[in-house]
Amino acid sequence: MAKISQSIAAAALLLAGLGQAHAQATRTWVSGVGDDANPCSRTAPCKTFAGAISKTAAGGEISVLDPGGYGAVTITKAVSITNDGSGEAGILASLTNGVVINAGVNDVVILRGLIIDGAPPTSPGLNGIRFLAGGALHVENCVIKNFKGGVPNGSGIQIVPNAGMSRIFVSNCSIVNNVKGVEVKPTGAGIARVVLDRLQVNRNTGAGLVADGSRADVWVNNSIIAANAPGVSAINNGLLQSYGNNVLANNSPNGKFSSVVPLK
Repeated sequence: MAKISQSIAAAALLLAGLGQAHAQATRTWVSGVGDDANPCSRTAPCKTFAGAISKTAAGGEISVLDPGGYGAVTITKAVSITNDGSGEAGILASLTNGVVINAGVNDVVILRGLIIDGAPPTSPGLNGIRFLAGGALHVENCVIKNFKGGVPNGSGIQIVPNAGMSRIFVSNCSIVNNVKGVEVKPTGAGIARVVLDRLQVNRNTGAGLVADGSRADVWVNNSIIAANAPGVSAINNGLLQSYGNNVLANNSPNGKFSSVVPLK
């Protein structure tokens, strides 16, 4: 009887150890010289964002240790992917989307300090960031460029929720050389409330900013929209509103905001 009890106790300890080994961490790390077989700790980082996200708990953070190319990623939970001064953290997304967000209605996703690139021209990426669902998305200090995928793709940031209310905040980003810069086009019962702050939206072959549909509500502050075709476009009752401190220059044509609301 004692031997049986000891065996049961040993098995329980083994199962507990296995559970700990597979537990998701609240903070994980990626490195240009990492390996996705690692646990994604600071001393044993992963190689890609896709490899790290499966080992990161909901609400957790993936941090960049050093410069590298970290690959495209699909996000289905609340998570932060952050590069706070560790060199260039790149996502090269040929023939695919750079980042897809398809998260829960209360999930908040943060992307910071990333360079999302759809090059090369012979096999361009679809969209830099494609937002399908989630409670909120914050995009900060990012460069999104070279996404030339065919219709309905080709946006630096494409916001297309199909249900519920989504809030999107994009700040201090450059969105250049795509087909469209930022496209906000909810479908179905989706509603998008979008704030664009301190952006440079330049040299996109199509519209720099698009608000398409009555459920698209976009506010723009202190941004430069230049050399696009056109600069801004509010269609199908979409709202594209300015705080009166934006620059529209050298677009073909510049287009116009739905309204101008002075800063208070």
